[in-house]
Amino acid sequence: MTQPTPIRRDHPTHSPLRTALELAATGVPVLPLRVGKVPFGNCRTCAAVACGGRPNMKDAGPCQCPAVCHAWAAATTDPSVIASPAWASAWREAVTVAYHPGGAGLTVVDLDNPAAVAWAREILPATRIVPTTRGEHWIYRGAMRSVNAVRDGVDLKSTMAYARWLGPGTGTMTALRDVVRALAVKEPPTVRSAPQAIAMPAWAGEGACPHRTPAYLDRGIAMAEQRITEARSAVHATVYRTFLAVLSIHGRCGCLTEAHIARLFTAAQTKGESPRHCTDAWTNARAKLGL
Repeated sequence: MTQPTPIRRDHPTHSPLRTALELAATGVPVLPLRVGKVPFGNCRTCAAVACGGRPNMKDAGPCQCPAVCHAWAAATTDPSVIASPAWASAWREAVTVAYHPGGAGLTVVDLDNPAAVAWAREILPATRIVPTTRGEHWIYRGAMRSVNAVRDGVDLKSTMAYARWLGPGTGTMTALRDVVRALAVKEPPTVRSAPQAIAMPAWAGEGACPHRTPAYLDRGIAMAEQRITEARSAVHATVYRTFLAVLSIHGRCGCLTEAHIARLFTAAQTKGESPRHCTDAWTNARAKLGL
């Protein structure tokens, strides 16, 4: 592919749409991002993944929706799609542009903190570098499998992933080396069990469990799963709020079992949350409620 033409991020006439069109002209598949660096959610046809696709997941295929949908799979270089009426409302709300590195034949090593940057400077081959809010993007020519958290503060973004466009960067882009590819080979993950069932007494003065029948709890868990599954954006926040709601109702009487909690974690991980994010959200929700 042709290396992206330098685009000044601070130029007053460079709206996200214009930036996207210029990037697409160089062979870089693009999509709009809304506030929070998140893509636009599923269209009505694909709400709750009714279309059979799974946004942001490894088995998602190219998006066939007329509107922006399915995150990286929506990225395109077709100017007639990018500037189409179907995408117009998304560009009006967009705060920045994202691109599909793998679709452009690129790999982004996302370094999310100063320690990760220091590690990269010592270990990785020099290449084009783009400053980010908290660290740097190191961009290599060549595509590979995307993997999150290959080490602390380091993600690999290439196929089936998206990265923010933060400018052309500096330095000469070099070919993907084996030392970078090797980062994607991780030890088989340890299966983490769901948190232990919460065994706490009922609220003072209440006595018996207020949930009366198992069906009441099962219905509540099912509704929580549905809320997570139908999240179109801000998945992190939705998972936390859902965990908080479940614990606020069911967290003090000991009726939650590992099976119930595992159902919630599974729903969150299906939306792309990692086991660590699930555990953190659960822990934070318990702390918020004083459990």
